[in-house]
Amino acid sequence: MLSQKLIFTLFSFILLLNITGCNNSTKNTSKVELTVAAASDLTLAFSEIGKLFEEETGTKVTFSFGSTGQLADQIENGAPFDVFAAANKKFIENLDEKNLLISDTMKVYAFGRIGLATRADSSLNVENIEQLLKPEVTKVAIANPDHAPYGTAAKQALETAGIWDQLENKLVYGRNISDTLTYIETGNAEVAIIALSLVVEDKVNFSIIDDHMHAPLEQMIAVNNSTKQEEAAREFINFIFGPIGKPIMERYGFIVPTE
Repeated sequence: MLSQKLIFTLFSFILLLNITGCNNSTKNTSKVELTVAAASDLTLAFSEIGKLFEEETGTKVTFSFGSTGQLADQIENGAPFDVFAAANKKFIENLDEKNLLISDTMKVYAFGRIGLATRADSSLNVENIEQLLKPEVTKVAIANPDHAPYGTAAKQALETAGIWDQLENKLVYGRNISDTLTYIETGNAEVAIIALSLVVEDKVNFSIIDDHMHAPLEQMIAVNNSTKQEEAAREFINFIFGPIGKPIMERYGFIVPTE
């Protein structure tokens, strides 16, 4: 018969093998997760793309949507994002100069458009910028031009039209472009200048603003230097340009450049 000491040794060895096997199994089945900081104009498009990316790759994507300037500040202060999708390439370029991004991942992924929006049930007819001066228009919402690229584009368009000074006392500022849309949804403004990508046809009336009235909304994306998921982050960026991501971006009104 086996001695008690030998039985105990065998039992301990088998137990150790089981624990090691469980640990390896857990490691092998754990999901990769990405955190993506993204400009608010991407809310609808990226939410859809994120779900399909997870289905395709098994990588879960969590988004943090906000104004590009504020997200850039968070990254500069150490926020642990894996990818940053900005609404203006200058914010990406500024972070790259500070060695906070992986330079060879920087890509222009889209060009955005802005336009005039009113609630779908509104009787107010605003089809061009000059009509914002109508007396019945008491509040016009735009994203804050100090840190939101779509707000900067709105200000430029109003200046090009020569009505910025006349309109300034009517303006209310959203923290970002999604927040700006909320102003007309809640009735706190009659008109908002918003991103085409956020338009839901049965909720708003929308008239595009000529893109010659503002600087191009050249949107850039990059992988953050601090990421521990570089391979998955690169894969996500490539997915945007691919046969699944690109048609979604275009459906939401973005112009997606050829890589």
